[in-house]
Amino acid sequence: MAAFASDNYAPAHPAILDAVVAANDGHAVSYGDDPWTERLAEVVRHHFGDQAVAYPVFNGTGANVVSLAALLPRWGSAIVTDAAHLHTDENGAPERVAGIKLLTVDAPAGRMHPESFAPYTLNLGDPHRPQPLAVSLTQSTELGTVYSAAEVRGIVETAHAYGMRVHVDGARLANAAAHLGLSLREMTTDLGVDVLSFGGTKNGVMLGEAVVVLDPGAVSGIEFLRKTSMQLASKMRYVSAQLTALLDPDRDLWLENASASNARAARMRAGVDALAAELAADGRTHESGAPLLHVAYPTQANVVFPTLPRLVADTVRAEHPFYDWRPGPYPDLVESRWMCSWDTTDDDVDAFLTALRKAFG
Repeated sequence: MAAFASDNYAPAHPAILDAVVAANDGHAVSYGDDPWTERLAEVVRHHFGDQAVAYPVFNGTGANVVSLAALLPRWGSAIVTDAAHLHTDENGAPERVAGIKLLTVDAPAGRMHPESFAPYTLNLGDPHRPQPLAVSLTQSTELGTVYSAAEVRGIVETAHAYGMRVHVDGARLANAAAHLGLSLREMTTDLGVDVLSFGGTKNGVMLGEAVVVLDPGAVSGIEFLRKTSMQLASKMRYVSAQLTALLDPDRDLWLENASASNARAARMRAGVDALAAELAADGRTHESGAPLLHVAYPTQANVVFPTLPRLVADTVRAEHPFYDWRPGPYPDLVESRWMCSWDTTDDDVDAFLTALRKAFG
């Protein structure tokens, strides 16, 4: 049964498991002073530039918290979108672990803009107000959309002009790079991003992410913060080996996997749009006049967000598990999230679309 609930459902890529087995060879110095972590450092510099420094961690929450804690002074706050994973799905970890207040902005289609956070700049220097000293954007966004390079550059330049640092939550950065046809450096370092949370588990890795510092002058105490945030792995070689296999420039597995999941989502979107057009042509609409099947956002990464009848969604999910994202415009409609993974096949997508068509009757 192919699941479309999350790319976290997917197994680890065989090449990642092979890398773990290869690293399981004799004794190695703990906490990162090992050949696998040294190799990861080389690979990260290859992809992100000579100043880039990688700090392997256990998970995305840890990467985000450590990144922001290293960027911000004790009194600093971070601007995020209202849909940001940092705000909605970290269970308050930035606040609980690092004492960082998050300042949210509206983000149509998941993307913020420089003017989005302009109102918070009025707080700068006011001891009664939280100090917005960092901006965190998600690439690709929680809604599956992608910031263009120009959009990221505009946010970075505006933030830097106000003395703010910029963090990118790159849990699915690989999907965004695959969509735009840009290198990882062109997506981050060349645009002035200061710190990146680089995602692995959503793109074929078994366990592990990395904080990648792109501007060493932007952070402070990150070695200590990684430990106090419980993100320092003693047997780091196993995390580093996975990330190295993902980023190895001889194969670029990160791009291979992301391109595959993006392609499956594009196939799904085409099928959904075709079915939606058929339903409309047959005069089958919601009693309000709204479409019975509709996708509001462009499909630019590895996810589709359709609005459809709850009964249809429940029927399909019994065979192909997925999550609902939020309520639809009417009680009997729901916005769902259908996410493809590195191992999703064309047959998986076609079977899902067949089940969807059958559920509509």
